[in-house]
Amino acid sequence: MIDNKTLDIQIADSVAKLNSLFGAAPAVAVVLGSGWSGAVSLVEDAKHLSYAELAAFPQPKVEGHVNEIVVGRIGAQRVVMLRGRAHTYESGNCTGMAGALRTLKRWGVKAVLQTNASGSLRSDLPPGSLMLITDHINAPQRSPLVGEPGSERFVDMSTAYDAELRANALAVAKAQGQALGEGVYIWALGPQFETPAEIRMFAAWGASAVGMSTVPETILARHCGLRVMGLALMTNMAAGLSDEALTHALTLQQAQSSAEVAAKYLAAVVASLAELPSMQ
Repeated sequence: MIDNKTLDIQIADSVAKLNSLFGAAPAVAVVLGSGWSGAVSLVEDAKHLSYAELAAFPQPKVEGHVNEIVVGRIGAQRVVMLRGRAHTYESGNCTGMAGALRTLKRWGVKAVLQTNASGSLRSDLPPGSLMLITDHINAPQRSPLVGEPGSERFVDMSTAYDAELRANALAVAKAQGQALGEGVYIWALGPQFETPAEIRMFAAWGASAVGMSTVPETILARHCGLRVMGLALMTNMAAGLSDEALTHALTLQQAQSSAEVAAKYLAAVVASLAELPSMQ
């Protein structure tokens, strides 16, 4: 973990590079999880930049993550897409996305749309389903804000997932005829998959989907004042809810088979944000 002074220098350097290459920031950023990267092909006038060129960005080592940003537009909405995220299970450090998210905020981004691949805890959300995240459960009870100074670290999480952005996402789904569930996402640290007993406990807590990302990023984003929306793609039924053995390869395979639907819907959501006055 690097200290805040060093990170601040890295963020300033990253913002300067983004400004020089892309000009003013788009209002919208998208973090692309497994199964969602097809949305990149729908970005017009796309320009690419490796995370390696941005001092504040991580270098994840997870199969299926490209580790680059893509800046362009979808419809009338300019957007920056992040193809790769740092996961806590890679190092034990849940602050891996702090530099990237704080860079986006300082650059001028207003909202971050988080996407992920999840295991479903509900029979009405089979593999291939899309779910709008209404809230989350931090099962490991780990926070990327531990050690942060000042009263700003006591972040209100009662409305972590922006109500206006969620309402807009539901309206887009209805207009497209796209089925979109709603539910609570629970973060499990990983990298091992959950046990059937853990899944039964998570279901009793009210979770609808489980995954190994998103929650630390949401906490970081809210801490620095970014609005957040979350979408989950169901890639499997959670442990004990089917006879299928869970593997990372299975997750990637199901994500790939659902990629076109997920990308089309995500692109429509991004394009629709150009019509929201609060995003101007």
